[in-house]
Amino acid sequence: MFISRLVLACTALSVTAPLGAPLAAASVQQIDPLRFFQGRTETVGTVKVMFHKSYRTHSLGAGRIEPDGSLTLVQRVEDEGKPPHDRRWRVRRTGPDRFTATMSDALGPVTIDKVGERYRFRFTMKGNLSAEQMLTPLPGGKAALSNIKVKRMGLTVATTDGIVRKI
Repeated sequence: MFISRLVLACTALSVTAPLGAPLAAASVQQIDPLRFFQGRTETVGTVKVMFHKSYRTHSLGAGRIEPDGSLTLVQRVEDEGKPPHDRRWRVRRTGPDRFTATMSDALGPVTIDKVGERYRFRFTMKGNLSAEQMLTPLPGGKAALSNIKVKRMGLTVATTDGIVRKI
């Protein structure tokens, strides 16, 4: 259960879509990752934890750009079979393709780097867990695929696949 809650922390920026759908790299328009989360977003995904049954996760986010240019995002997370909870993010740009963030489910800072057309989130969580999320914008700039791996001592113990949509 502890690991599954931690994986859900990663799903803050994801929603389900048909995985394996072809991505037309040339048609993916450049989006401002902070503005993508401004307003309302929806996240739906499937969490798989080692030795446990998969379950669905859903969150609704409300984001705003602060006067200093940073993003504040509050997500209402509803995991199948668990009580809802809020996840809070604060993200600021530190360079052209780099960001730093705080997230209520993370221990310490979240680092965010642009890798090609994708964004990589890295952070640690309770229980000596490390998380890496890859967020891949989809054509049209209204959705992004999310893939998360949570590792402990180098072994993948949980994953989440999903998609994030602006609503």
